[in-house]
Amino acid sequence: MRIIAGKYRGRRLRPVPGRKTRPTGDRVREALFSVLGETVAGSRVLDLFAGTGALGLEALSRGAARVVMVENDPSARAAIEANIASLGAAADVRIHPAAFPAALEDLSGAGEEFDIVLADPPYRSGLGGNLLDRLAGFAILAPGGVAVIEHSPETGPGPAGPGWRPLRRKRYGRTVLSFFARSDYQPRNLHPN
Repeated sequence: MRIIAGKYRGRRLRPVPGRKTRPTGDRVREALFSVLGETVAGSRVLDLFAGTGALGLEALSRGAARVVMVENDPSARAAIEANIASLGAAADVRIHPAAFPAALEDLSGAGEEFDIVLADPPYRSGLGGNLLDRLAGFAILAPGGVAVIEHSPETGPGPAGPGWRPLRRKRYGRTVLSFFARSDYQPRNLHPN
């Protein structure tokens, strides 16, 4: 697995040992960041269920100002730490070692706000089903921000409840990307792909 574009382009990322973690494939990552386009530059990014850290590090490579990665699994955190160190990116990335949704409570309590929330919960965990409600409840998505949830075709993020507007849904084989914005704000310019 490699960083696809930006200042770390081509740099290899260390995988998480074993089969517990399902990294986001290159094609899906490329599609995700193609849609986000210029909104990534200068943004504050939250990478939930970070795994290897590939999504957050791709955002950083493409110009994100700061990335917070939420990961509770010790072996995944070790992979993230190794990947951050290999890129020399420790100044711009922070790992928050807590489980979802406790991490959202911690970040909200600290007054954190993010322009982009990337979430790739384990497909069979059911954690994606109420993710939008949790994000809304903790109010960590900044005005004009975008939430992107990666899921299987069978297990989506659930209906976009009050406060959310679906922006786009793209399917790539067994992976679906669903993009959402808070309904009370216009999202920053997304690429038309």
